[in-house]
Amino acid sequence: MSTTTATSAATTEQGDKPIEFYTASTPNGRKVSVFLEELKAAYGLQYNARRITLSKNEQKEEWFIKINPNGRIPAIVDNSNEGFKVFESAAILLYLASRYDKERKFSPYAIERYINETKRLYSVLEIRLNGREYLAGPGKGTYSIADINAFPWVNGHKTVTETLDNWPSVKVWVERIRAREQVQTGLKVPVSA
Repeated sequence: MSTTTATSAATTEQGDKPIEFYTASTPNGRKVSVFLEELKAAYGLQYNARRITLSKNEQKEEWFIKINPNGRIPAIVDNSNEGFKVFESAAILLYLASRYDKERKFSPYAIERYINETKRLYSVLEIRLNGREYLAGPGKGTYSIADINAFPWVNGHKTVTETLDNWPSVKVWVERIRAREQVQTGLKVPVSA
């Protein structure tokens, strides 16, 4: 029988277990709860489950928005990693796999597939950016929401590959976008606590 407890989410104070899991009885929440139970059985990972009452819009309350600015479940806070917050079910699964599935019992294919798919997408961007400065527009392109949309994902490339040297046009594009004052300021929002 599981010793995991479901508690009220009226507070975000650090619990007594490494993972604080905020969820409701939805398919996306169940993805994470099932994987947490698998990690618990395989490695002893402990977590606190906190029920979010969707019918009361609890996920839109200020305390929860600090965990997930999108105001949706599921979300986790990893107290063993300086209170690191992760939201969106697929992102949570990948985070938990990379941090806690050390023997890759559940994720050898998933992690490899994610990394390969990301590299494939970098190659697609490389083709598009070859001889161009920006993703959309005629000629060399024009800075637009297409760049703003793609940039944060590629800027975080170190989760997949240390450098972008294999995609030189993408590397220059990232540096170009990152150099914009508005981008530098936007990357600091929200201000770290």
